[in-house]
Amino acid sequence: MRTSRRIAIAVGSALLLLGSAVQASAAPSPEIMSIEQDLQQNDHTIGSQIRRVEGDTSTHESKAKAARPQPEAGVLATVAGMDVASYQKNVDWAYWWGQGKRFVWAKATEGTSYKNPYFAQQYNGSYSQGFIRGAYHFALPNVSGGAAQADFFINNGGGWSKDGKTLPGALDMEYNPYGATCYGLSQSAMGAWIRAFHDRYQARTGRWPVIYTSTSWWSTCVGTSQNFGGTVPLWIARYASTVGALPYGWGFYTVWQYTSSPLDQNTFNGAYDRLQALANG
Repeated sequence: MRTSRRIAIAVGSALLLLGSAVQASAAPSPEIMSIEQDLQQNDHTIGSQIRRVEGDTSTHESKAKAARPQPEAGVLATVAGMDVASYQKNVDWAYWWGQGKRFVWAKATEGTSYKNPYFAQQYNGSYSQGFIRGAYHFALPNVSGGAAQADFFINNGGGWSKDGKTLPGALDMEYNPYGATCYGLSQSAMGAWIRAFHDRYQARTGRWPVIYTSTSWWSTCVGTSQNFGGTVPLWIARYASTVGALPYGWGFYTVWQYTSSPLDQNTFNGAYDRLQALANG
């Protein structure tokens, strides 16, 4: 009887071990789990919160209009571009080059802990295809200071080099995906946070960052507390037929993100040689 019980226990233990081995072999690798977790929890693409709050009313006609020179800026040509994040995974850059896109910003970082797991393919792959490319940082002003986030961004792909194909890094300022619209900061505190990022980025790279935002968010969270129009190229988000009013301090925009459908699309407000000039500093 005792022998039978020992056999049963041994068989049961073997089955448990076998089951554990099967489950272990079927479990996703840490790398896959990390990427999937990123897509579920940290995929805050540039403009995602602006679209969530302000909506996207772009149409076929408004998209066509955005691609034409903007008479209010007095330019003679525009350049088509795009932006990407981990949501796009590995991007087919040859395809988008064939669609006429010539510049791109890829998400590099968020806050002081998140790094886009697809950044290398997106940043280096676009460069190899011929794109003028840059990196962007999704700001979380409530988790750490502006200088600290500029350092994290620069240390993880957001720097700049004078190679004619690298755009200055972009600071993404938009609605808080986790809570209060202005991250619990007053207008003066938010303006000071952006100023700290702006100054640290310039001190380390020799370039002022591009600032991405919407007029509505900026008016609510920054207001007139700071004026960056003299140093910073403006990347404005508005998914409509016109850019509309610009945030305080800017008299013109450099880039317009005019739709989020079927992906974030942008137009550079000038000819290709002016885009090259922005890259060259």
